Amino acid sequence: MGTWILLAVVVAFFIWRMKPAKGVRTISTAQLKNILNEKDKVFVDVRTPAEYKGRNIPQFKNIPLGSSFDKLPKDKEIVVICQSGMRSSQACKQLKKRGFERVTNVRGGMSAY
Repeated sequence: MGTWILLAVVVAFFIWRMKPAKGVRTISTAQLKNILNEKDKVFVDVRTPAEYKGRNIPQFKNIPLGSSFDKLPKDKEIVVICQSGMRSSQACKQLKKRGFERVTNVRGGMSAY
């Protein structure tokens, strides 16, 4: 009986973590491919430098989660990617708290790209 409750709590936690932050747009990797060359957007990859070096999308700048986002322009849309969508979702929440208006998370991350 106790394991079912624990399992339910774990599942609820993951659903809560995956829920997009208020004001954060979510796009698919297919939608991402259509906007990669738009100049009014800044593309940020929040994976570790080793992950980024292993495989990346050239338009994305590597700023690992936990780094300062202060150098990013607030007047442009910030598009964030990671490996699966979890770290980029966290980064999007941090960006919104820092006053960035237009923040977009790539659903599924590099795993889906």
